[in-house]
Amino acid sequence: MELIPYPIGPLNPKVQDLGYALALFAFIYVFVARVLPRMNRALELRDDAINGAKERAEAVRARAESERLGAEALLAEARHEAARIRQQALEQGSALIAEARAEGQRERDAVVADGRARIESECAAADAELRMSVSELASELASRIVGERIAAPVEQSN
Repeated sequence: MELIPYPIGPLNPKVQDLGYALALFAFIYVFVARVLPRMNRALELRDDAINGAKERAEAVRARAESERLGAEALLAEARHEAARIRQQALEQGSALIAEARAEGQRERDAVVADGRARIESECAAADAELRMSVSELASELASRIVGERIAAPVEQSN
């Protein structure tokens, strides 16, 4: 049996084909009506998970960048402090060297002055000894030259 009594070919379906088609349409409609929202929810959850992971990754990156900047600032401060300590140590070392050099100069001057005083006293003692024995040495030298014994003149104390 056909729905339309006119012969229009495949556009005129049989009632039993139309019943099968209607049952199949209802089954697919119910299937899509029940499964499609679940699929949409699963897709939304998946999208949230992906976007949430991106957002969390961006937050972690931002926090890591701020930590890196903080560490760089701390390192720069530590380098500055190290340079200041090196400069201070250099200044202290220079001051200690200058102080040691001045102390060495003072000790050297004291040793030189002591040495000069000893030399002067020894020179004075040698001069006095030579003055006492000059007449004897002169008479002995004259005796050698002349060949006869010449007596040394006796010095008189004034």
